[in-house]
Amino acid sequence: MLIYKIFRTDEWAELRAAGQTNGAPIDVADGYVHFSTAETVKETAALHFKHEEDLLLLAVQADGLDMLKWEPSRNGVLFPHLYRELRLSDIVWHAPLPLIGGAHQFPDLT
Repeated sequence: MLIYKIFRTDEWAELRAAGQTNGAPIDVADGYVHFSTAETVKETAALHFKHEEDLLLLAVQADGLDMLKWEPSRNGVLFPHLYRELRLSDIVWHAPLPLIGGAHQFPDLT
């Protein structure tokens, strides 16, 4: 199953340059990299990235990913949290998340 991380363009550039990252400032503060599922990523974008432009959606294969834990978050829903750095080699694909009419436009996640 794929899990998803929303990154700002500077965070993506940092990951590409270094080959790994501890994530966005909230990830560093919490001590793990926050991910969403296909079912929760649009709500994550609306709650935490509202009106932000120049975002990217990163897809990571959860199966076999070491140091990944599923923990309750919003309304008790389980979210994937990565307790190590995110590596460029973990990324399966990435796509832009354009902001059109106040909403981020997602690629097909099925």
